[in-house]
Amino acid sequence: MKLMTFDDGAGPRVGVLGPDGTVADVSATAGVGETMLEVVEAGEEGLASIRAALTSSPLHRVDSVRVRAPIMPRNNVMAVGRNYHDHAKEFSASGFDASEKKMIPDHPIIFTKALSSIVAPGDAIDTSMDPSGTSDYEGELAVVIGTGGHRIAAADAMAHVFGYTVINDVTARALQAQHVQFFIGKSAATFCPMGPCIVTADEFGDIGAARLRTTVNGEPRQDAPISDLIFDIPTLIEAISAAVRLQPGDVIATGTPSGVGIGFDPPVYLQPGDVVEVSIDGIGTLRNPVV
Repeated sequence: MKLMTFDDGAGPRVGVLGPDGTVADVSATAGVGETMLEVVEAGEEGLASIRAALTSSPLHRVDSVRVRAPIMPRNNVMAVGRNYHDHAKEFSASGFDASEKKMIPDHPIIFTKALSSIVAPGDAIDTSMDPSGTSDYEGELAVVIGTGGHRIAAADAMAHVFGYTVINDVTARALQAQHVQFFIGKSAATFCPMGPCIVTADEFGDIGAARLRTTVNGEPRQDAPISDLIFDIPTLIEAISAAVRLQPGDVIATGTPSGVGIGFDPPVYLQPGDVVEVSIDGIGTLRNPVV
């Protein structure tokens, strides 16, 4: 299923996006709850209840409602640096990672983005929040955790995946380098567009076969299969949960492929008037204007 959070004028609701462009309002489904976080916590039983309620759920046209970020997790968005080979090379060459020890890391590089950076599809990326003027895009696949856990083995990790969404890990490059860590440069307000929906894991036979594409003003910038990840999804879940107790609804952005703005010579940063679109096969397109 394609699950989304939307607002029909009466506040945020949980819906199921249909292939015909309609959204079925399933917020009133018994035993599920009214937020996406509650839906994730309800697990397979909750999804079964939603499926059973679809035929009687109120319908809206998706273009008649406001699409919101699909989920607001309890914890910061967790994210991974330099997790595609070609991006690791272009990032190393840029000199913007002041903490770099090796071009290709031996272990996943984990950082977080503040919850206050999350915005919805269609919301503006506000580059005035970046005093350095070096705002850059990073299209990424994000994993939504279903069943939480601590010290999850890679062999068991996919059973803990609820679904997938799209994130643009917008980054203030100069701040990233200046502070010798990622959090400040990644966490400015509006710097985590997310959406348009969460696709449940059962919709994908192999998420690695999907491709990620990013365009700026229609110009192709990024294009890579998810299978190009250096550290795959089970490895990331195992590495993070080795110390962190993952919670239902936690979001892990898995890294970005090559083609970001700092990979150009000279770098090409986001400017007011730009439009960034990040698309992943089977999930959809996350579109955000830049101001």
